[in-house]
Amino acid sequence: MIRKPPPARPDPRPGRDAANAVVALGANLGDRRETIRRAVERISRLPLVDEVRLSELHETVAVRLDGPDPDAPVYVNAVAIVSTRLAPEVLMGMLHAIEEEHGRERRERWGDRTLDLDLITYGDIVSDDPRLLLPHPRAAERLFVLDPWLSVDPDGEIPGRGRIADLAAGLRADAAGEVAVDDTDEVAVDDTTDDSTDDSGRG
Repeated sequence: MIRKPPPARPDPRPGRDAANAVVALGANLGDRRETIRRAVERISRLPLVDEVRLSELHETVAVRLDGPDPDAPVYVNAVAIVSTRLAPEVLMGMLHAIEEEHGRERRERWGDRTLDLDLITYGDIVSDDPRLLLPHPRAAERLFVLDPWLSVDPDGEIPGRGRIADLAAGLRADAAGEVAVDDTDEVAVDDTTDDSTDDSGRG
């Protein structure tokens, strides 16, 4: 009697082709670096995730609705490039679940966080669905996203916005221009001061 070979097992990851998703990570409470490391390890164990590449870790000043807050706990930020077959909305839901596993509480917008995970891009997908905004609407304006991203993917792009290297350079140029304007204004004030006035005691 001839025995037939066992049937081939189906591919456990059929269907959708793998895409690169860019995930921004941030934490400014607790053991920030360990939290980032554990979050990346957790992402790597998600179903239909093939590979995760982590950027360098960057420390940055916390940003509130009204701007930078140097008195708040400092953030550790990173970016992970995730090769995955998960649909973007499913991936986002799993990222939120990982945040909750690390004690994330959504009480205050732009508040301190034990862990923040943002889906920045998913392949070339562009979506204006309020439940799935892609690319992330403010990523192109955030050096704490662009700088770590550059360290792991120098040729990265934000669909519809351009190369991240160009975006980061533009933000730095804008910041340098603002400083230059401030310096010019200060000089202009000094120019109007009477030369005979001793201002060495100004507060």
